[in-house]
Amino acid sequence: MKLTVFGAGAWGTALALVLHRNGHPVTLWGHSAEHLEEVRHAARNERYLPGIDLSRDWSYEPNLARAVDGAEFVVMAVPSKALREVAKELGSYAGILLSVTKGIEHDSGLTMCGVLRECAPRARIAALSGPSLALEVAKRIPTAVVAASEDVAVAQTAQSLFHSPTFRVYTSTDTLGVEMGGALKNVVAIAAGVCDGMGFGDNTKATLLTRGIVEIRRLGVQCGAQPETFAGLSGLGDLTVTCFSKLSRNRSLGERLGRGEKLANILASSVTVAEGYPTARSARQLARRHGVSTPILDEVYSLLYEGKDVAKALQDLVGRESKAED
Repeated sequence: MKLTVFGAGAWGTALALVLHRNGHPVTLWGHSAEHLEEVRHAARNERYLPGIDLSRDWSYEPNLARAVDGAEFVVMAVPSKALREVAKELGSYAGILLSVTKGIEHDSGLTMCGVLRECAPRARIAALSGPSLALEVAKRIPTAVVAASEDVAVAQTAQSLFHSPTFRVYTSTDTLGVEMGGALKNVVAIAAGVCDGMGFGDNTKATLLTRGIVEIRRLGVQCGAQPETFAGLSGLGDLTVTCFSKLSRNRSLGERLGRGEKLANILASSVTVAEGYPTARSARQLARRHGVSTPILDEVYSLLYEGKDVAKALQDLVGRESKAED
């Protein structure tokens, strides 16, 4: 089986490593031919996954058409803002497309699998998500994720390709729930980082996670997801690691905001995308569209897009009227 990974960032490279270690030949596509050549020559992706040795028998293909030609299984690991543009080139593709990108398209409100269904209607679509930091996966630190597709056979194919003793893969048929959990947790992780930057403790972060998963579930269910999905790997599991890990780009963005740095400076100095930034905008629009209460997500949006003061956002969040737990 020819396997192609679209996206030569940290996550695409880490997943290509998992596939290669499981005995599968891998082709890696990236938008920059120069970067691909650097990776090929060094057998390392120092820009995004430093210190990790790669095999010299990988194929590197900067031409998208050649990269997908003959591929039966394609991993979509490009940033959310670029996914539609790349997917438009796959209109005739009829194999399996596995989205590992965590985001919600703002204009359409679609998850990444929704975008893939529009752009590649002949393809069989799945998502892979869970508490899986790229560097830890590359280092073979035990990890568990979930592969989701309405087509059970497609989810099982992804499971069989990726599953290993250090990368355990479960399956689900709730693709929407798996994707919503993976996307929305990034927004809550920015809030968790703000707490770190302001010097708050574990009580605060535990409260934030608990109420954050309520908002994620509330919005996800209203969009059509299954409530139990949000108690699993792509919900609570992914939320936990992203809110606590020093490797989390979204938590780090929030921490820098909490310390008083300007958002423009943070974004300009970041090598990789913090997907919670665009997702905060999409989440707010979805919540308004469905009439769902999401106070944590709303305050993160205000910080990122309305220039709201961090202290004022905190005051507005904790100063709301008391209520019964839901």
